Amino acid sequence: MTSEPDAYPSVAEVAAAASAFARSRLVPPSALREIGRSRQGRPLRLLSVGRGRRHILVVAGPHSDERVGPATALRLAHRVAADPALHAGADASWHFLLCLDPDGTARSEAGPAVRRTPAEHFRHAYRPPADEQPEWAPSIRPPDDQLPESRALLDLIDELRPELQCSLHGNDLGGSWVQLTRDIPGLAEPLGKLSAERDVPVQTGTYDALYWTVSGPGVYLMPAPGRRAQFDSLPEDVGRSTWIHPHRHGGMTALFEVPMWASPDVADTSPHPEPGRALAGLAALLRQHADRTGALLDRVRPLVAGGGPLVRVAEGMAPIMRSVAHDWDHLDPSPVPLTRAHLHALDIAARRISLRATGTLLRLLDGLPSSSSETRLRAACAAQHSLWSTELASGHSLAWVPVPVQVDLQSETVLAAFRLLGE
Repeated sequence: MTSEPDAYPSVAEVAAAASAFARSRLVPPSALREIGRSRQGRPLRLLSVGRGRRHILVVAGPHSDERVGPATALRLAHRVAADPALHAGADASWHFLLCLDPDGTARSEAGPAVRRTPAEHFRHAYRPPADEQPEWAPSIRPPDDQLPESRALLDLIDELRPELQCSLHGNDLGGSWVQLTRDIPGLAEPLGKLSAERDVPVQTGTYDALYWTVSGPGVYLMPAPGRRAQFDSLPEDVGRSTWIHPHRHGGMTALFEVPMWASPDVADTSPHPEPGRALAGLAALLRQHADRTGALLDRVRPLVAGGGPLVRVAEGMAPIMRSVAHDWDHLDPSPVPLTRAHLHALDIAARRISLRATGTLLRLLDGLPSSSSETRLRAACAAQHSLWSTELASGHSLAWVPVPVQVDLQSETVLAAFRLLGE
């Protein structure tokens, strides 16, 4: 593990490695095929291993700023091929969609290729609005205006009828955790063991799944249809996402999260002494950041007419901050007793939104002429980004999780879920 490069492979590198794998005579029956094209014409590649009746679909790269997935998919392909118990012995076929959003992921490849600081990560990572994220888009866009990536994934699910769909996600700061559309009893135990062996905390407080049922430490179950699933500020409908599509074939979906930077406080289950006061402080912080972001955007906007997707991302950031602040104003009383882990995770979420905003503004300014006014504006955005990055780092004990460790933890947790599902 330690000899592997501490960097995420690019979309091109993943494609080349998958092609070499499929041509190898040392692996069981395997195939590499194209199942569609992205909005910008990039191929959506599927690598399959085995010929069993039980189909397992692994989806990498659903969020373009979460880059661990493609590397994990390749690792899993090699693990499955090397262990007949995982394919022939389990009557299983494994299918690896190597990157669901190659266009966005290519944007996130800008900047340093090796380990980044949090400031560099948010400076270069690209995350599109929810209606341009292939897993979420079906729940937001009209049926006649679906993304080609979403359609390709939905068609693939209908073709394979997978028993288990594994969606490979990642979080920039926090711990390891799993979201399930149906329970896999006992999964919390291997998740905890695998994480502890790699010095990664299990995330017991989350922003995404605050309204979800807890199956065990770090394992969250989607609420039943009709029950609240998330904050009002989030436009997505979990029940109409691609995660639920396997249910029509008797299958289910599991989402696997591993962090770039581990933050041990997301595992602190002790009650927070003043959750209402802490929430009010975070809401106030978000409104301050929204005002500052809006003021900077007003200066940037006239310079970047026709700036494409980045402009839309930037335009949405301040409204998102205010909407989230409104949610947190009304989170006391909370649907669950708020622990220190919950408030720690909410603090990370608030600061993450702000840093995505300043990072996007800086990317919009890249390449513009260096006139005195633009130089001052770029310096103002960079200073704000640096300040908020410093505040994030100073408020949370962060430890970089090397990319090989992220990949190892995620792939082994997927295999643990697969084994438990087959029992």
